[in-house]
Amino acid sequence: MTTEMPKTFDFNEAEPRLYKWWEDNGWFKPEIHPDAEPYVISIPPPNVTGALHNGHAMFVSLEDLMIRYERMRGKASLWVPGTDHAGIATQLQVERMLRDEGTSREEVGREEFLRRTWDWKRKYGGRIVDQLRYLGASCDWDRERFTLDNGLSRAVREAFVTLWEQGLIYRGPRLINWSPGLQTAVSDLEVERGEEQGHLYYFNYPLENGGGIPVATTRPETILGDTAVAVHPDDERYQNVIGQYCLVPMLNRRIPVIADEYVDREFGTGALKITPGHDPNDYEIGMRHNLDLVNILNQDATLNENAGPYAGMDRFEARKALWAEMEKAGMTIRVEPHAHVVPRSQRGGEIVEPLVSTQWFVTMRPLADKAIAAVRDGRIRIVPERFEKVYYNWLENIQDWCISRQLWWGHRIPAWHCADCGKTTVTREDPATCAHCGSAAITQDPDVLDTWFSSALWPFSTLGWPEQTPDLERYYPTSMMETGYDILFFWVARMIMMGLWFTDDIPFHTVYLHGLVRDEHGTKMSKSYGNVIDPVEIVEQYGADALRFTLLTGSSPGNDMNLAESRIEYSRNFGNKLWQMSRFVWSNLDGYTPKEPDRAALTLPDRWILSRLHGLIANAQHLFDTYQYGEAGRQVLEFLWNEFADWYVEISKNALYGGDPAARERTLDVLLAVLDACLRLLHPYIPFITEEIWRYLPTGEGPLITAEWPTANPAYEHADAEAEFSILIDLVRGIRNARAEYKVEPAHRIGALVDPGAHRDLINAHRDLFARLCNIKQITLLDAAGEVPGKAAAIVADDVTVYLPLADLVDLDAERERLARELGNLAQQIARTNGLLQNESFVSKAKPDVVQRERDKLESLTASRQAVEERLSSLGS
Repeated sequence: MTTEMPKTFDFNEAEPRLYKWWEDNGWFKPEIHPDAEPYVISIPPPNVTGALHNGHAMFVSLEDLMIRYERMRGKASLWVPGTDHAGIATQLQVERMLRDEGTSREEVGREEFLRRTWDWKRKYGGRIVDQLRYLGASCDWDRERFTLDNGLSRAVREAFVTLWEQGLIYRGPRLINWSPGLQTAVSDLEVERGEEQGHLYYFNYPLENGGGIPVATTRPETILGDTAVAVHPDDERYQNVIGQYCLVPMLNRRIPVIADEYVDREFGTGALKITPGHDPNDYEIGMRHNLDLVNILNQDATLNENAGPYAGMDRFEARKALWAEMEKAGMTIRVEPHAHVVPRSQRGGEIVEPLVSTQWFVTMRPLADKAIAAVRDGRIRIVPERFEKVYYNWLENIQDWCISRQLWWGHRIPAWHCADCGKTTVTREDPATCAHCGSAAITQDPDVLDTWFSSALWPFSTLGWPEQTPDLERYYPTSMMETGYDILFFWVARMIMMGLWFTDDIPFHTVYLHGLVRDEHGTKMSKSYGNVIDPVEIVEQYGADALRFTLLTGSSPGNDMNLAESRIEYSRNFGNKLWQMSRFVWSNLDGYTPKEPDRAALTLPDRWILSRLHGLIANAQHLFDTYQYGEAGRQVLEFLWNEFADWYVEISKNALYGGDPAARERTLDVLLAVLDACLRLLHPYIPFITEEIWRYLPTGEGPLITAEWPTANPAYEHADAEAEFSILIDLVRGIRNARAEYKVEPAHRIGALVDPGAHRDLINAHRDLFARLCNIKQITLLDAAGEVPGKAAAIVADDVTVYLPLADLVDLDAERERLARELGNLAQQIARTNGLLQNESFVSKAKPDVVQRERDKLESLTASRQAVEERLSSLGS
């Protein structure tokens, strides 16, 4: 045990020291419990070049809580750390750096670009890992992985080739989401769709034989890619034109009028222009009717040769130009404001364009069916359960996954195209020749895989798959997947699909979804709003424990939380309070030998606090079992602050300093038992300060990080003790309130007369408690026939009544004079306010809110006068 406990906790000094001590001693490794049941979490890998934000702080706090809790329960707890190569995000960073140097990735070439990107990763990639450490993440850093390291690259290649061999990966032209800014395909999940204000353009689609069909569109430029006009087969307005032909405005290309039940007769004109090359719904209609697919867009969102005279124009410039030409030609009807859903790139923010492109896809239906079954039959549990419905809905309606990206940074697709036979070779090792014709004229596909493809393999690839490693055998399936609900589809569902497909087992048993961290008003944090709370700055100012405790006690499964700096200050203050109450205990330990409290020797306050403690432990266990970590933490705080510190610690001073060695020993037994259990309960929340306090206590155990989790002992639970002690608490609170109400100086000692009812022994035995906690100099117990005092304040709890003679509380003559003066002052204010309200000129001319304010003021003054009159009456003449 360290000898001198500082007056305050210096988190800046202690946190890095304790973290190094834990790590150097191997306490983050599962091997400290070599034969125990494993408990495994795979960290959601942050972007390798990223910086810590509140989403990271939330998952680190939650997962570290889970790992530390299970470690204390004796499990072989493994938290696998790692980072993601983050294809688009990292490539954009390096491209920006090259632009600053006056060059570009195209100019330096692929090989040099990749070399520069690896340099960038080595330079900045450690920052996020260091920041995870700042928060106390007790990961096994010897098992750290990176999605582009050799082992994971082999796993990605094995998965791709296997899916190809099974016929589940294919390459071909399909409608995909194209990001003009990023110059790559993006998946549906990487597109954010939000309602925006735009316009609805009405025009007459000219029929080949004269006349026209009124049509409406939000994107006039796509008219140039139309290959049909569709109407509902039961729409009587258009029965005579079904089967005829229209002419595309300004291009005069001939397209059919078709009937399809998809058309909404009530929207717009009831006729729909069909652009299969640039709209997902039109694409489906086009497939049903065998329509041509016309692509009018280049990859930079300018129009191509299929747009005729508009080729080379930006898409939005072409919109204006085409509409102007159509107006001149007399084809337009009107333009009106219209709110519609606009797809934007999640990463770049620009409007995404649906277009037909040759890409690589995974057929998802067989994988999705397995993933649905795993949750439906209970092998995987999602917390909170309400997200199961969302999960099922997405998987039941899943589309094939576009896995290719037109980037250079990432896992390059292991496919080689033959210039001679035109076929594709997909192999586990780089081929020298075409597998079909033997030609050496083969070129590797330039695309890389979607970052989420490698992330989907994370739970088992990080443990060594496809090799049957000892780690894979011992630690797979993992136990918990904790992450944000916003990536349930991006990542969680894909991990479940891939895990089941490649290992024939679930990747984890439980999915815990946390919510988003918003500002104190519930607004999403954004630099543009100026409401971002930087977790790195918070840790520097308040310490990691304060941020962790705020996030953990402010969150519940699946719900967003509002984060205010005032809440972080409160958590910091709680840490200070914990340190002070611990230092109080430490300061009394000289000559003390720790031991279990002797239940036969315990006083009522001892039995009360130990009963409350073991009730707390039982409640906390139940809350942990049901994933209500925030509520468990809040209950520990309330117990320590409102019961242990406010009541028991204060009461203990009589025994500690009263000169009775046995009472001192007994009280220290209880103080230490409570503090010991609460430090264990709090360690997963605030590991640094609890470990530092633990070092000053004579626990007889090793470090707190490996100490046993507390268990409730029913032998200490005393409902009767809690009921009796609550009477004393209520009486003390009542006396304190009366002293405050009568403005009695804290040092002024007062007397009390007590009608004890059935609790004479209780009151008699705890006279010292009233003396210490509310400065009662003498308690006089009234007998059954005792006269109830007249001028006294009365406090009632259960069947006990305490009378505080007013003469003890105040100088009666001086108090009467003060109250009389206050009554006179109130009478003047009431008269003045009444005068205003009776003045018709004021009431008729003043603003209504001003008049109402005066009426409210009169009501308040009248209530105050009544209260003063009652007080004056109670004092007598």
